[in-house]
Amino acid sequence: MPSFFSISMNRILNFAKRYPLTSLLVVAIWVLCLIPTVPETPLSSFSLIDKWTHLVMYGTLVAVIWWEYTRQHTTNNTRRLLLLAFLAPVAMGGLVELAQAYCTGGRRSGEWFDFAANTIGVVLGTLIGILLAAYRARARRDT
Repeated sequence: MPSFFSISMNRILNFAKRYPLTSLLVVAIWVLCLIPTVPETPLSSFSLIDKWTHLVMYGTLVAVIWWEYTRQHTTNNTRRLLLLAFLAPVAMGGLVELAQAYCTGGRRSGEWFDFAANTIGVVLGTLIGILLAAYRARARRDT
């Protein structure tokens, strides 16, 4: 009888095969958010650049989730999309902020405003995803 760990690992690997860009973005976000120091860039002088970065990261993540989902499925499962493309990224944003606050030895800080920016990015990515799904549905109907 297979163990819980092997079943979970198989599910994770299957997900990574079906959603490779999503998987890559999830790993990249975790790495970027947990590196000890944020490098200086020419954009560092812009007001609230950190919040804009969070918004863009999570908006991109969710838009890619929708894109890969609509590529894999001919019909949309609303419950699955709500979980995969909305609730999971919001939860991940909260977990990232908690990990920054409690697991980086004080080198990074978890912030409520970062979590808010993550969530706004998820909402914007969802709006883009809904438009993408509608476009793909119309394209399928026309062919």
